[in-house]
Amino acid sequence: MKTKFILILSLITTQAWAEFRAGAAKANITPKLWPVQMIGSFHERLAAKAHDPLHARAVVTDDGNTRLAIVIVDNCLIGRNYIDAAKAIIARKTKIRADRVLVAATHTHTAPPGKDRPTNRTDKAHKAYFNRLVNGIAEAVIAAEKNLVPAQMAHGVALVPEEIFNRRWHMKEGGIAVNPFGDPNDTVRMNPPRNLIERPAGPTDPEVHFVSLRSVDGRPIALLANYSLHYVGNVPKDSVSSDYFGVFAGHIEKAIGKDEGFVAIMSNGTSGDINNISFRVSRPRQKPFERINDVAKIVAERVLSAHRKVKFQGDLTVAMEEKLLKLKNRQPTAKQIAFARKAVATEDPKTLPRLAVAYANRTLALADGPREEEIVLQALRIGEVGITSIPCEVLCEIGLMLKANSPLPQSTFTIELANGHNGYLPTPRQHALGGYETWMGTCTLEIMASEKIKKALLEMLEKVALKD
Repeated sequence: MKTKFILILSLITTQAWAEFRAGAAKANITPKLWPVQMIGSFHERLAAKAHDPLHARAVVTDDGNTRLAIVIVDNCLIGRNYIDAAKAIIARKTKIRADRVLVAATHTHTAPPGKDRPTNRTDKAHKAYFNRLVNGIAEAVIAAEKNLVPAQMAHGVALVPEEIFNRRWHMKEGGIAVNPFGDPNDTVRMNPPRNLIERPAGPTDPEVHFVSLRSVDGRPIALLANYSLHYVGNVPKDSVSSDYFGVFAGHIEKAIGKDEGFVAIMSNGTSGDINNISFRVSRPRQKPFERINDVAKIVAERVLSAHRKVKFQGDLTVAMEEKLLKLKNRQPTAKQIAFARKAVATEDPKTLPRLAVAYANRTLALADGPREEEIVLQALRIGEVGITSIPCEVLCEIGLMLKANSPLPQSTFTIELANGHNGYLPTPRQHALGGYETWMGTCTLEIMASEKIKKALLEMLEKVALKD
């Protein structure tokens, strides 16, 4: 009887010890062949070198019932085909199901494209990069799983309001330009001239949420942060860079990490209409990377200050829901198609509105493309922290709505550009205002997409919140 009791006690102890585990790792995905095309611009940019390395950074958590992975990649945006290819490798080589993996881009504008473009499909350097990207994502998760150890988690929030600005503005009379479709009826403008601004068209979110993981003996494992700032920029045209996301990670790793196994990660929140440009006060011109370093340092210092006050807990629930949501793609009108065809055929583009030809091609692509789009949505829970993911550049107010209505009391934040890229995601209210983030071709999903996505995610959060 005594032996039986000891055996049962041993099993209970082992189960409790394994209830919550965490591991982290990162993989270098910097291109090896040069030059490479960079994304994030209407004009071709070729990079010949890396100013700093690009990484795929992964964290894996497990509560004995559910094992999930979060991977944040130094890229502007990644096509679902490449993400799905990486998930297939992960599912084959780990104990993590493909629908339990979240892969998101940081949105640095100084990295090779994470999706096919007509100019890079046959390019040797880009083929090599896509292989490196897919395998790097998988490599980071495989290594993170191998690093799983009994762990504890803490959650904290830092406030950094001074580095974020809504870039959509209501304008004074004369401040609205004709858009690329020849339409003068937009009522807001992105990144406008300072002398004509009136008021911002949307909010900002100053919160930097972070999840900190450590082993039960106190060894730091990972810190995953989330900040709603698009990117910073001011990188030379010939250089690849992780932008402030990578510099932030470096600061945190130096301050918290006791060995090379610690991984710091910055994910992008709902920053589709947020940047680092102050429109009310002019700043002196800065050298390349100077503003990136300034922003990364400030955000890291605030996070570190908040981190000193957090309390770690073990015995945490891990849960995840994934939903494939079908949405309609926007369809151009006959008038818009006619304008687009005329723009493409013109022999003198200077007679057209700015970017008219670029958007004409996008308009025609939408007209010829699929009428529906299937997108991947995810909601997950680690302890009392909720995380949602959306495959779009999400306007800030949508993230604030999700936070305000989440059933998880401690914290909920959203990671954008996850599991694919489906353009900008404005609210119906922002659609009515017009502007860059609502233009057809920039914003491809139906006008009610944000409402349908928000409803689905809140339902998914309810499900993960109920799991023990």
